Amino acid sequence: MAQRVSLKSFLATARKALTAPPSQRPNPLTFVVGNESADLDSICSAVLYAYFRTHAPSSQSVLHIPLSNLPRADLALRAELNAIFPPSFNSVTPDDLITLSDLPSPSDLPPSATKWYLVDHNVLTGDLTKRGYDKSVVGCVDHHDDEGTIPSHAQPRVFAKCGSCMSLVLSQCQPIWDQLQSHQEIDEELARVAMAPILIDTVKLTSKDKTTDWDVNAAAYAEEKLVAALSVARSNRQRYDREKYFDHLSELKDSILHLSYRDILRKDYKKWTDGSLNLGVSTIVQGFETCLAEVGDKQTFLAALKDWAKEQQLDIAAVMTVSKPGGVFTRELLVWGLGGQDAVKVARRFAEKNGGSLGLEKWNNGELDGEEGGEWRACWRQMDVGSSRKQVAPMLREVMKESARL
Repeated sequence: MAQRVSLKSFLATARKALTAPPSQRPNPLTFVVGNESADLDSICSAVLYAYFRTHAPSSQSVLHIPLSNLPRADLALRAELNAIFPPSFNSVTPDDLITLSDLPSPSDLPPSATKWYLVDHNVLTGDLTKRGYDKSVVGCVDHHDDEGTIPSHAQPRVFAKCGSCMSLVLSQCQPIWDQLQSHQEIDEELARVAMAPILIDTVKLTSKDKTTDWDVNAAAYAEEKLVAALSVARSNRQRYDREKYFDHLSELKDSILHLSYRDILRKDYKKWTDGSLNLGVSTIVQGFETCLAEVGDKQTFLAALKDWAKEQQLDIAAVMTVSKPGGVFTRELLVWGLGGQDAVKVARRFAEKNGGSLGLEKWNNGELDGEEGGEWRACWRQMDVGSSRKQVAPMLREVMKESARL
């Protein structure tokens, strides 16, 4: 059986390789990266996929560097990471994660010196694309729609619908994990990392809209590893309880009301360019009414969103909320065309084309709606609660593509 190293040791080795002078590091460097929202699913999937690919049988073993797709400063916005890496482990902390801030300069790390595996997305975006790394993608594991950019010869090239990308990552890595020598503390930590996004993204495997056999099977496998590890653990080790673990993760993830609007908007954010228009979509884990009451009033929110759109050079800014007021699962959506006539046309056309299927109903008598200065903004309660950003963003992008073809 292959020898084990701790997750902390693995991340330290990956960081050392990344920061070494070009002449002293592997060529090419191999990366695993999640999407720009850098949520639990993306961060955890990249870490575990990189760990297991690095520890594959010796004939296939290559160091894979897990890259969290966000600046280091933004890690502080993800308090839920503290539930996955609690101090009691005395090992990995969020500070051990490798972020965009740790990348060498483009001149020190050209695309030709890299290989990229994508998890939880299949189109490289942002600064990584500006550096040209999208030309060096060699594999993908994703639960989103295939946008046709991953080469047909990529290995792996995995697309399947499920609640959490981690479920697909575990299915790919299970044979490697089974070959590794058992180690109680390492297996326990890896299993907790695996379970976190699966539980969050499927609501403890109870969401009928999201949970699939991929998720059920992956959770069963990870929890089997976790229970086996804890069965030989010292009596003072933290026990595993699915309900308590989910509740702790959710509490930390949903705790955003102490943040500024700018931090809230960038905490879970994705950006796309289609034609000549830029779209940005932020997801917020509290409803608009709660945010307006606890974070800042209407004027403060709209000013912050407009400033964020300017900072991100957006033509269309969208905000989606997901919350449970009174225990009722609720979604809301705001779309703002603020990049000129074409952006306004796209925003209006999106509402006309998709308002029925999404069940869009005017929010709070149009309190957040507006039309001024060549801009158009509308906010709705979204009755189709099964459609998240994964479904709504492609709808917006399709209208953007239609506009570009006219």
